[in-house]
Amino acid sequence: CHTHSAKAGQGMNVSMQDGWNLAWKLGYVLEGLSPESLLETYSDERQVTAKNLIDFDREWSTLMAKKPEEFDSPSELEDFYVQTAEFPAGFMTQYTDSMLTGGAEHQDLASGFPIGKRFKSVMTTRVADAVDVHLGHHHRADGRYRVYAFADRDGTRLDAWAEWMLSSPESPVQRFTPLGADIDSVFDVKAVYQQEHHGVDISRVPKLFLPLSGPFQLIDYEKIYAAKPGEDIFDIRGVSRDGAVIVVRPDQYVAHILPLDAREELADFFAR
Repeated sequence: CHTHSAKAGQGMNVSMQDGWNLAWKLGYVLEGLSPESLLETYSDERQVTAKNLIDFDREWSTLMAKKPEEFDSPSELEDFYVQTAEFPAGFMTQYTDSMLTGGAEHQDLASGFPIGKRFKSVMTTRVADAVDVHLGHHHRADGRYRVYAFADRDGTRLDAWAEWMLSSPESPVQRFTPLGADIDSVFDVKAVYQQEHHGVDISRVPKLFLPLSGPFQLIDYEKIYAAKPGEDIFDIRGVSRDGAVIVVRPDQYVAHILPLDAREELADFFAR
């Protein structure tokens, strides 16, 4: 529990993230997907955020209480607000290396998706119906991990990665999806291609991205995206043209970034 003033309106964003952080972890433990030790990460992660919030609030409240003549410069209050704008918006939190957050060895593969921080969405085009959508807006609060597979230039490395994910007993999908459950019940795996949507032949896309789901086992076509001309997600978020795998936690924080050929590392990360 943490208490602070109402100034800057940061309380709702922080408290909702507290709740979401705990909720998905409780779900994983209760469903038998993770050991109880997962719950210890709630305090490890959110206590740091709570302290940062109280420290931020103390500094902000002090500034708000100052008289105009007490400021070192006319822009002091404005400068502080701009420098810390991510905090009240809920985007400044950054989790460090842990059982849930990978190291930064491959951060350069997607510099615009900082590991440990909230996944910042960008417009893309959904290939199946040519509708422009924010990639992150399809990240529903359903407890699943999102694995965004950004394709290499010709898609050959992506194809090989997708075949491993779908077929290898060592892949997270095969290892951790409950028997009899939909193939995307734990990991919602999406493909993002460098070409605009006309350049993606959906009939040649790996089956991993066209899973059968639901009681009638219908094909889910909403997992294949293309770069939107003029707002190329690869350029905007600094994603490597050689491709990259971006793992996003159920609470929308970036958990890891890996090359498409780092299969053992991906398996080891989820094995934690």
